[in-house]
Amino acid sequence: MDQSLEYLREILSGHTENDDVGKNLYHKISSHDYASEGNFVRALTQEENVYLNHILTEAIDYSKQEKDYVRARHLNEVYELLFV
Repeated sequence: MDQSLEYLREILSGHTENDDVGKNLYHKISSHDYASEGNFVRALTQEENVYLNHILTEAIDYSKQEKDYVRARHLNEVYELLFV
């Protein structure tokens, strides 16, 4: 699995208990072998796209605060694809 998608899956794992969209996204990313972030993003529904937009913004900001710039860069790659 692509490194960016691995980081995203890790974030989504924290959004599975009481959140149906988070649970569905986690299942989607875990059960399919997406060759790239682009393939994953193209498979999203509009609702999933909006959801990821929200959680990725928070995750990128947190990664920067923690000075984990590699993680922030990978998550930003997915985030940018949400708007293409």
